[in-house]
Amino acid sequence: MSGTFTTVRSVGGLLPSDLLVRVLSGDATLAGLKPADYHLGGGESVREAANRAWSYLTGTWAAFTAAREKLAEGNPAVGLTRERWLSLLFRELGYGRLPQTPAGGLTAGEKQFAISHVWERTPIHLLGWGVDLDRRTPGVAGAAARAPHALVQEYLNRSEESLWAIVSNGRVLRILRDSSSLAGQSFLEFDLEAMFEGEVFSDFVALFMVAHQSRVEVAPDAPASDCWLEKWRTAAVESGTRALGVLRVGVREAIEALGTGFLHHPDNGALVHRLNSGELKLEDYHRALLRLVYRLLFLFVAEDRGALLAPDADEVARERYDRYFSTARLRRLATRRRGTRHGDQWESLRLVIGALGRDGGRPELGLPGLGGLFEAGPADVVTDLGLANEALFAAVRRLAVVQLKGQPKRLVDYRNLGAEELGGIYESLLELVPRFDPVERTFTLESLAGNERKTSGSYYTPTSLIDLVLDTALDPLLNAAEREKDAEAALLGLTVCDPACGSGHFLVAAARRLAERVAIARTGEVDPSPVHQQQALYDVISRCIYGVDLNPMAAELAKVSLWIEALQPGRPLSFLDAHIKVGNSLLGTTPALLASGIPDAAFTPIEGDERKHASALKKRNAAERSGQGELFGVDTVDPGNRALREEVRKIGGVAALSLADVHLQEQR
Repeated sequence: MSGTFTTVRSVGGLLPSDLLVRVLSGDATLAGLKPADYHLGGGESVREAANRAWSYLTGTWAAFTAAREKLAEGNPAVGLTRERWLSLLFRELGYGRLPQTPAGGLTAGEKQFAISHVWERTPIHLLGWGVDLDRRTPGVAGAAARAPHALVQEYLNRSEESLWAIVSNGRVLRILRDSSSLAGQSFLEFDLEAMFEGEVFSDFVALFMVAHQSRVEVAPDAPASDCWLEKWRTAAVESGTRALGVLRVGVREAIEALGTGFLHHPDNGALVHRLNSGELKLEDYHRALLRLVYRLLFLFVAEDRGALLAPDADEVARERYDRYFSTARLRRLATRRRGTRHGDQWESLRLVIGALGRDGGRPELGLPGLGGLFEAGPADVVTDLGLANEALFAAVRRLAVVQLKGQPKRLVDYRNLGAEELGGIYESLLELVPRFDPVERTFTLESLAGNERKTSGSYYTPTSLIDLVLDTALDPLLNAAEREKDAEAALLGLTVCDPACGSGHFLVAAARRLAERVAIARTGEVDPSPVHQQQALYDVISRCIYGVDLNPMAAELAKVSLWIEALQPGRPLSFLDAHIKVGNSLLGTTPALLASGIPDAAFTPIEGDERKHASALKKRNAAERSGQGELFGVDTVDPGNRALREEVRKIGGVAALSLADVHLQEQR
């Protein structure tokens, strides 16, 4: 999670950090935060009640820790954890003595789930200190046949009565929700060990306010969705939608700040000259600025997910990066200072971008070589220019902070930024046209009739339609592949292609669905752990996902969306140049067309064509048709591209463990 919380982790944006900040601050626009809503009386505030519970539980934690350390190594400590720690924790959270479930656990449909406890309609699965929530533990009830997290999640997805649940092994406590309507795994996790060992009282207040009994309580005849947690989640979704609209404006202003900042810098006179002379097209300058913003967004997401630095990086390198080079530090500075004309922060950022784009990265900063978005290329027309801290801070500030009307400023939750949000940002940018004022040396984006959305016909598919297409077109193929003897190989042998991929929304959704099946085939779990799903997602995006788009900006962002989705610490960004291509997929060919040559009708003039020129081309085509067997520079064409397909499979089918491996794929 963001720097606001140190022992709280939100996965999938179920209850994002900005919502927890609003809860913790007692935001008057958020209902359910009054003492009476927590069943408190006598003038006691919620924070005072949390403080009372904290005082009791810190002593309980110390006693539990001492008792646990006396157990033999390998003891799962189920009974001790439940009786000496978790039952007391839940008592302080207002649940009283938690009722145990009947023999066999809870039933959903025709299946039984060995869940240990239940409070009204909320399942609460309590295990032992030595039980991993994401893996099976032989011999432990409620963890032997299924990983505890997966067990509870499947129950929620099947149950018509329960919407929210809690699972804990005493080390961590997770709040789960029915995920059948959510994309990917979603939960809120509290690290109890770090919280009580580190005495992080502020995070405990968040736990008290979010996991309290009153948060899942509903009237007997009311639906489960009537609880405060669900109302808060709905408020978070609505707020997030509004915040995305504000972020779109922020991205636009960030591009303008960077564009004008480079033009104003005294060392960049050549840039102004190249734009004035036409040597550098304004559209290319615009795309270079957008690429820089893509890099910043990627770094924000990667850092906030803890996935940027190499897993084997030593603590000295990690601390050096965090203190002097991280974008988290850059974001903090940008929100507190206006910045000066010095360029040291830009030089630090350039160093990071350069390190991520080269083989070996920079081990002294813990940075691996990622390649992909960070590879140097012809489009990088601004990387070697100067930029003042003032301009960089202005751009970063607009990317890092949003403010909704009537609410305080808040940091953007980049940990949970997904392809849908990136697509929305990109879609809004298509409506803007770059403008350069050579006198004032300013760069602006204006909304005009001749924007790229209008001229390229760029309109993107809503999530509801994407889900329908995947249900009807992809799921049958996945079901068939799962019936194969080697289900994993069959699934990874499938390919998905979007001929007009835009920013990659459909491709990301397809990759998630395919990766979930791959993870299930590998682990045997109906709800695989986030680690297994992420590993499968990396493999699926590397091998199975393809797309084409007419707009180079869209193709670039589709790669960024896929790279963000597949991000794994220490692994390079997948080689996607052969998977995501710039082109017009509406102009194609067929085996019959290849065999007979280009028909003369292809040169019939339409509106806007010069008839004389079209007629000359038609005559030339008729004369040259006999030689069109070499249409693509080869003597014969295999209409099925079988040989080419096999060669491509050899390239994409090899796992890239380092940036050098990716470069080898690129060369092949």
